[in-house]
Amino acid sequence: MINFLKKFKLSPQWSLTLLAISSCAIAAAPTLTLAGSNSGLTIFSGVERKDILDYYLQYGGAPYQRDRYKLYISSKQLTQGASKFYISYPANFDGQFKTEQIEVRVKDKVIPLKNPVVWDKESRFVEIDLAEPIPPKSKVEIVFSNVTNPNFGTYYFVADAMAAGDIPVRTYIGTWIISINR
Repeated sequence: MINFLKKFKLSPQWSLTLLAISSCAIAAAPTLTLAGSNSGLTIFSGVERKDILDYYLQYGGAPYQRDRYKLYISSKQLTQGASKFYISYPANFDGQFKTEQIEVRVKDKVIPLKNPVVWDKESRFVEIDLAEPIPPKSKVEIVFSNVTNPNFGTYYFVADAMAAGDIPVRTYIGTWIISINR
């Protein structure tokens, strides 16, 4: 190793240039690999790790731009199935949804809706009423297409479901911690 260093003497200017380039590459790597999806490591969120749901922002999550939100619910979290989904969001979320472009998918099949999607802007929630219940232990993808992203920030979308059984009980499913950050 010492012989290698003796062969290639680096000037102080060249060393600083290499250091700057390598620092930028290291700092940019997590941003490039994690853009628009759940980071997998969330510290101090206030949400227990087991309750954090995965998501994907198809067009990168740029503020005030159009995007498609793919909100995932794992089979582990949908223990009682679902006949309805309720998604609430915080007061500082100033994005816009197109309710006619919200759909629920199970195994890449779109589940028909019983009623049009309800977006209650005042109470800050979206209600999705399914025509046929989703069985327990199903992996679900809720797709919000043509969303106008809000300003920079982190937004907690909370998922509840109406159980798909004889006794309809509204249960907490989990929370998507969505970051809009460019």
